[in-house]
Amino acid sequence: MKSSVRISILAAHLIASTALFSAPSAVAQEQPKPNPLAETPDSGTMKRADKEDMAVVLMKMQELGAKPIESRTVEEARTQTTPADAVKAVLKDQGKVVPMPAVKKQDMTYPIADGTQPVRIYTPENAGDGPLPVIVYYHGGGWVIANIDTYESSALALASKAKAIVVSVEYRHAPEAKFPAAHEDSFAAYKWALEKASSFGGDPARVAIAGESAGGNLAVNVAIMARDQKVQMPVHMLLVYPVAGTDMNTPSYIANQNAMPLSKGAMGWFVGKVLANPEDAMSPMLNLTTMADLKGLPPATVITAEIDPLMSDGVMLAEKLEAAGVTTTYLNNEGVTHEFFGMDAVLDDARRAQDFAVEDLTKAFEKK
Repeated sequence: MKSSVRISILAAHLIASTALFSAPSAVAQEQPKPNPLAETPDSGTMKRADKEDMAVVLMKMQELGAKPIESRTVEEARTQTTPADAVKAVLKDQGKVVPMPAVKKQDMTYPIADGTQPVRIYTPENAGDGPLPVIVYYHGGGWVIANIDTYESSALALASKAKAIVVSVEYRHAPEAKFPAAHEDSFAAYKWALEKASSFGGDPARVAIAGESAGGNLAVNVAIMARDQKVQMPVHMLLVYPVAGTDMNTPSYIANQNAMPLSKGAMGWFVGKVLANPEDAMSPMLNLTTMADLKGLPPATVITAEIDPLMSDGVMLAEKLEAAGVTTTYLNNEGVTHEFFGMDAVLDDARRAQDFAVEDLTKAFEKK
């Protein structure tokens, strides 16, 4: 059985620097071991990925023509095969029909400084009498690619399993809208959700935030902005392989530098499209683990993947949160890659990780 164990992080086990960890830490011990395959064309992704499911999805992505993001133009990266496309193709190959969760969808918009952005409201149909708790969800894609549709599987799963209304947020993307446009939009969406929750059957007193990858970074920043601007705090943060720093020489960046579907090169490509100025790379909004003040934030669940340049980011963020007095639980998933969380139709690890997240979210909602 692979390592998928709930860990309560001890505040005494602090990180020593951006890339070095204190040896006794239960979280630090989850760091990737030295990988002799690190410099191979895929950092050994196919050798290390679970053969029965994760590797099948990755092979299907390659078969469908997906190329390394850093080799593509912005338009090509936005339109090429996604992990979600690969999952659908695998299901078709296997002749499987996965029932859609009993979740109703409604498209709406929220206001930003110079216009509006879309949100999609996912409401579970068999959750009992309302008002229901709310999860404001931010998708990944490096602030450049992907959208609400790309990450719909995650939103559907959270709505169905947590018996909560999920507000899936679209935001402006780079390079058309540089940093911090996505962060500004994300906070605007959170405030809109608080204001409008009652109108779509939600309980404004029970609002959590969640995000994957770049969306995990957005979620933390929304909580920080809520704290600093004295806006109602979310009751919980779900952070799935979050972008938490700009250091690309962490243990997992080195071990997984050529990994699929996310590589060190791809992260550099994203950063190059997102930053308006080089000095933006030093912003606390991007360097959550080294420069941000995380005190007073709501409890957090941090989930990472073994074959992912961002694994160390998640580890360091979990430790930094705990050191700041934030109740934090952490789950690493071996044999899977970045983007695995929404692949519950084909991956056992995704189903387990979702259940892990929902357990914490449910506890947070019950406390209110």
